[in-house]
Amino acid sequence: MAKVMGKLPKKIPIPGVNQVILVSSAKGGVGKSTASVNLALALKHIQRSSKIGLLDADVFGPSIPKLMNLSANPELNKQGLMIPLVNYGLHVMSMGFLVEEKKAIVWRGLMVMSAIQKLLRGVAWGPLDYLIIDMPPGTGDTQLSITQNIPVSGSVVVTTPQEIALLDARRGITMFNQVGVPILGIIQNMSIFICEKCGHGTHIFGDSGAESLSLETNVPLLGSVALDRSLLSFIEIATNLIKPDKA
Repeated sequence: MAKVMGKLPKKIPIPGVNQVILVSSAKGGVGKSTASVNLALALKHIQRSSKIGLLDADVFGPSIPKLMNLSANPELNKQGLMIPLVNYGLHVMSMGFLVEEKKAIVWRGLMVMSAIQKLLRGVAWGPLDYLIIDMPPGTGDTQLSITQNIPVSGSVVVTTPQEIALLDARRGITMFNQVGVPILGIIQNMSIFICEKCGHGTHIFGDSGAESLSLETNVPLLGSVALDRSLLSFIEIATNLIKPDKA
């Protein structure tokens, strides 16, 4: 791995940002962006005085604007930095604010890296206690650019219980281990469906997959999230995430 990456750049903190937490899945379709939003909201709920930022690092498929009900173009401050949009008490930035909603982004790698640097360094983020970064699927250039250029407090891996999702979650865990980013834990999303009428629970995507992955990789399971609209599961997960030994 070291031979492939060569000499690593010096990690420079984002001004005014205390802790950066990456939310990754290495796979699309497991609810990672929804988990990122709910995790940020849960952190704000249990630490009301904290200032929380949310960065959508998925350049090609930004979904945070829709999830956060935001659509305006960011204004610039006197220093020429973009001012994050704010909703639900969260400071938010996404490539989705900078391009037309229906326009496809067809860029080569260097342009994507330039965009990521702009989202990291060209935004007036601070002061923030936590910056949650919703990572794109995969283990490629964007992931390496972020983990190699800024100090990261830790990462969270989101998966669903079925083996096809767990395969990529393993790759994501391996990637974070290779680049030296602490893994704070695993979130098992879509763990069970509870019928609103009868209360019966069904494991649509299988059962206990993330628990097995946790034992296999020695990465703690932060919690499981059912297919419902409640924020309670993420409040418990956020509480586990910021326990004193993980702060």
